[in-house]
Amino acid sequence: MQAIQTGDLKTLMSAEENLMLVNTLDQEHFDKTRIPGAINIPQSQDQFAEKVEAATGDKSRPVVVYCASADCNSSTKAAKKLDAAGFSQVLDYEVGAKGWKDSGESLGN
Repeated sequence: MQAIQTGDLKTLMSAEENLMLVNTLDQEHFDKTRIPGAINIPQSQDQFAEKVEAATGDKSRPVVVYCASADCNSSTKAAKKLDAAGFSQVLDYEVGAKGWKDSGESLGN
């Protein structure tokens, strides 16, 4: 697992077409914290890693996990679960939706 910042995420989103961006919060919070292009797979769900694998189709595909903010630990828990499940490119966008919005980007669809 590697932590990334907003600039790193923006670069990845524009350069890496296979990137999977996963919001790890529940559906209610996902609706408020969705970075464009993200999918929602709550890390608190049973079989979280299996659901991410089903969505990515490949454990070698780069996966960025994020949650609400730097104070939220959901993405860190998710990243650890994916590492343990054998994903090879797990990135934790630690500042989450708040960091994205604070950088001037929009949240939503």
